[in-house]
Amino acid sequence: MKIFVEIAEAAERLEEMLELAVRHDEILICREGWPVAALTPIVAGKGTMNEFLRLAAEGRANVPSDATSNHGDLYDEHGLPK
Repeated sequence: MKIFVEIAEAAERLEEMLELAVRHDEILICREGWPVAALTPIVAGKGTMNEFLRLAAEGRANVPSDATSNHGDLYDEHGLPK
C-alpha cells in the first residue's frame, strides 16, 4: 500500500510509520503535498553492523602504515590531471 504523509504527521507518528515500512508498505513523506522522501525497511540478511565493522577493521589492518589519501602525484601544479 502506498501511504502519503506530511512531514509533521510523520514526525508525530514515526513509530507507526516504521511499523508500516517494515510491513513493506510504501511510505512517502511529503512537503506541501509533494513527496520528498521515502521510508523503506532495511532488508534482513544483508549482514550485521558487527560484521561490517569486523570487515572494516580487516581492511584497515592491510593498509601500509605509510599510506596516505593524498593523490597530489596525480595532478600537475595547476591541479589538472597529469
